[in-house]
Amino acid sequence: MMPENLKPIIEFTEVDIVKEENLIMSGLNLSIYRGDFIYIIGRVGSGKTSVIKTIIGEIPVKKGSASVAGFSLEKLKERDIPYLRRRIGVVFQDFQLLSDRSVYDNLYFVLRATGWKNKKEIDHIIKERLESVSMIRKSHKMPHQLSGGEQQRVAIARALLNNPEIILADEPTGNLDGETAVEIMELLTKIHKLYEPSIVFVTHNRSLFKRYPGRVVICENMSCRELEVSQEIDFSQLSEL
Repeated sequence: MMPENLKPIIEFTEVDIVKEENLIMSGLNLSIYRGDFIYIIGRVGSGKTSVIKTIIGEIPVKKGSASVAGFSLEKLKERDIPYLRRRIGVVFQDFQLLSDRSVYDNLYFVLRATGWKNKKEIDHIIKERLESVSMIRKSHKMPHQLSGGEQQRVAIARALLNNPEIILADEPTGNLDGETAVEIMELLTKIHKLYEPSIVFVTHNRSLFKRYPGRVVICENMSCRELEVSQEIDFSQLSEL
């Protein structure tokens, strides 16, 4: 039997991704291992976000086989989707914080929604995660009182709440200026070393994956392929990057 750390935590084998009867990806093969830091890049409309949505069970797998954190996606029942998503932390480009409650209450809401009941344990986890992203002093603030970078730090803390094995970051620096984008990248790098999740980072920002090395997967022509370390990316073919 293959050792646990050598099994992919995300594995797609000959998967077709179909959204609203439109074929987005054909014969997708992708293996992501525990502790990987992997970038997914490609032009707008190349299917990057559809890969993310398939990983979290939002787009069903109807052809090929796929597994994520021990869940078989082609056999995934709707009632199992919340359990799959507890194993995954997601960071969005537009933060998606609840505007009607404080930073602390945003995180409290997520923990209660994912089955936590002990208020003392909830308080401990929230404070620990906010401390890890340097936002503990602003736990009482409302989202509109925070800068974009601060809101993204809170969103990262939220993604870490259930100690996920996988973090999906979908354009997390897309709405941030260059300096703040680097700060968020430094934070994600620190979290990668501290908690050792697999991080899947969708980005258009070429400077980030040049400055912070990781595996690079490029999506084009209805599929994705991994670039060799020595390969140069032809940015003239990826004008949106």
